[in-house]
Amino acid sequence: MAQPSHTLQLPSDQTEADHQRSPYDYDAAVIGAGPAGLSAALVLGTARRRVLLLDGGPPRNAAAQAAHGVFTRDGADPLSLKAEGLRQLEPYDVTVEQGAARQVRLAEDGFVVRLAVGEVRVRRLLLATGLEDLLPAVNGLRERWGESVHHCPYCDGWPNREAQLAVLGSHQEGHHLALSMRAWTDHLTLLTNGPDELTAEQRRDLQRLDIALDTRPILRLSDAGRADLARVHFRDGDTLDLEAVFLNPQQRQRSNLPHRLGLQLDDKGRVQVNEHGMTSLRGIWAAGDMTGAPQYVMSAAAAGQVAAVSLNATLIHEDVHGYGAAFHESPESEDKGAEL
Repeated sequence: MAQPSHTLQLPSDQTEADHQRSPYDYDAAVIGAGPAGLSAALVLGTARRRVLLLDGGPPRNAAAQAAHGVFTRDGADPLSLKAEGLRQLEPYDVTVEQGAARQVRLAEDGFVVRLAVGEVRVRRLLLATGLEDLLPAVNGLRERWGESVHHCPYCDGWPNREAQLAVLGSHQEGHHLALSMRAWTDHLTLLTNGPDELTAEQRRDLQRLDIALDTRPILRLSDAGRADLARVHFRDGDTLDLEAVFLNPQQRQRSNLPHRLGLQLDDKGRVQVNEHGMTSLRGIWAAGDMTGAPQYVMSAAAAGQVAAVSLNATLIHEDVHGYGAAFHESPESEDKGAEL
């Protein structure tokens, strides 16, 4: 993994001239170093902003063998994508610090971010902390996550095209994912791990697309003698060999910052933002999976760019007005702010 591009500067490390010039240690803190956070830090760095990027650990897709559908990097290992993203921050005034924010509190015209090594003052905050997948309680499933058990057909559908696949799920979500996966293979089974809770029409949909329905309870998953295969062991003693299993797991916020800051959330616990990535709290933006946006690498990176441009526009507006110059209305004005 790439090393921090600059050394973290705490208030005690600043010179008197630094304090006289600005009461802030950084123009912006970007919390989270997945595709959204890395993209945002890059945009802000190229805008000549002093940025603190907090890297909370491996990206959500770290277990995946390859990231597909990524422009110019199709099939790249997710960890290598992150390493390259960090490397490309090196020419800019971006400080990369390992670890999450311990606490964030509002200060006059900015925020104080508490880290393991002290506190820093920032003018703006951009959250890109992502989501955490909550996998079904099926023995052996977690061990195969990213190898023979997958979440996203756009990332892992192509390597498993025309393979013997299964969708694990029930209700509307299982039905929807099964019908979607039919685009990648003709050999598909919907495993509901107990009563399917499907409607009569949804069962007819499966029949129309020649998708098998298996409601037997599952005991465990094994590797069928090969790491890239999955063997389903049913409680009745029977087994089913598959080349891959796809599912749509439950998710929750990876960080408790949105809740502790009192940000407005939707009914699924996602941070609500406007088209510019602005949250319900002035001075804070959010981007990527945590907002309920499409969960693709390219989508997250694009959201990070949009949020960073909006954030920087407010800094430009503030700086220009500091010199007494006229300027257009700020994105943070009362009527153009975070209307969700």
